[in-house]
Amino acid sequence: MGKLSGIPVWKLCGAVVLLLVMQAVVLHLMGRHLLPVSGQVKLWAGDPLGPDNSQQLTDWYSLTHVVHGILLYGLLSLAAPRLPFAARLLLAMGAEVSWEMIENSSMVIKTYRKQALAAAFAGDSIINSLSDTFMMCLGFFIASRLPWWLTIIFALCLELVAAAVIHDNLTLNVLNFLVSWPALKHWQAGYRP
Repeated sequence: MGKLSGIPVWKLCGAVVLLLVMQAVVLHLMGRHLLPVSGQVKLWAGDPLGPDNSQQLTDWYSLTHVVHGILLYGLLSLAAPRLPFAARLLLAMGAEVSWEMIENSSMVIKTYRKQALAAAFAGDSIINSLSDTFMMCLGFFIASRLPWWLTIIFALCLELVAAAVIHDNLTLNVLNFLVSWPALKHWQAGYRP
């Protein structure tokens, strides 16, 4: 069987499956539902204020997870440039899986609820969380294939589109966690689907 950057493909696939199973099991133990509470599984949930947000396979916040992958690729390329691609991918997946568990903790959910667009946030469904990890991997792969300058433009476009359409993105999420900026909260509260 072939190798991907020095790691046998079967070992890489096994590690990926192990990370995803661990993510699902931990989220289940945290009380997250496997499927959306509505019982309907959809490919896209377009209303960030609706009950399907963070429940369906993808939503506007899927874009932020693509940006996670781009950022993790860049960080790992700088920090460990000699590490094989597959090993960097597994490290990025480990970071994303860890974030998904932290993001769905009661402490972070309470913090999110203080933000204008996340007042009703109750945590991700397990399928949404697993999809978020796949979105991070998509961003990681995109960053590995595009020139660095085009990757930066792509990430900025994702951030700008999300900000323009839903008044939120990864940058605004981080800002909301770090500081209380009334003008930002007022602007975000003005979002209407």
